[in-house]
Amino acid sequence: MSEAPDRPIYFLGVDGGGTGCRARIEDHSGTVLGQGLSGPATTRLGIEEAWASIARAFSAAIEESGFADGQIARTHVGIGLAGIGRKGALEALKAIPHRFAGIEFVSDGMGACLGAHSGKDGAIVIAGTGSIGLGFVDGHDLRVGGYGFPISDDGSGAELGLKAVQAALRAHDGRQECTALLAEIMQRFQNDPMEAVAWMDRSSATDYAALAPMVMRHADQGDAAARRIVQGAAEHIDTLVRALFDKGAPRVSLLGGLASPLEPWLSPDVRRRLKPADGDAVSGAIILARKSQPAS
Repeated sequence: MSEAPDRPIYFLGVDGGGTGCRARIEDHSGTVLGQGLSGPATTRLGIEEAWASIARAFSAAIEESGFADGQIARTHVGIGLAGIGRKGALEALKAIPHRFAGIEFVSDGMGACLGAHSGKDGAIVIAGTGSIGLGFVDGHDLRVGGYGFPISDDGSGAELGLKAVQAALRAHDGRQECTALLAEIMQRFQNDPMEAVAWMDRSSATDYAALAPMVMRHADQGDAAARRIVQGAAEHIDTLVRALFDKGAPRVSLLGGLASPLEPWLSPDVRRRLKPADGDAVSGAIILARKSQPAS
């Protein structure tokens, strides 16, 4: 792949997730020229809102880079976006006019996988608010779990929170021993199960996942109920990792907000086989942009 010295090309990577959006521009040698941040970018918010957040992030990166129109027109873009699998989302995004040389889209998870393994075959398990196993081997996509809370997302922060609330209600009824974790959970509901019911009616996976740090803290302090919950979550993550290896993934990385807290709880064989990620999801989006450039 070559480029004329007076007509350099550039690569813009965007990672659009449920909590925020990051953008980075690099030149052909990988030098970072500009970066930008914005708020949540997910198709759950609607295509217009997701694109507006993406545009705020890449506009900030473009401003920092000092690009003129001609440079923007020679910029290849890769975007990893949460919720891109929703029906009609990809078609709607591709229909949006832009000033770039071209734009390629993947899910935010696949963008993270590209970054984790430098664009080579491999897989990731994301353990955060939700959980999922993703990867690609010999041109085939891999997927394990990640069908949404509460029917899936085993071993996730949301599931940790759900299991803690369930156990707290059982302890309140005298159906199991009350521990420090379960007492703290019930205190959040004024020790009233009906308060927990009212909270349940309006709560999302994110709300349940907000309880995960409390569960992890009590587990690390030896709380019996918390340890059971965390060990169960770790066993689910073990299963996701092993399933990806069974499907042919040559390497697997563990990512997400729960990755570091949960790793000590994983089985020794799984911990030995995990590979640290090479790069982040923005790196993956830039790899996507580089791959999309026509060979010359």
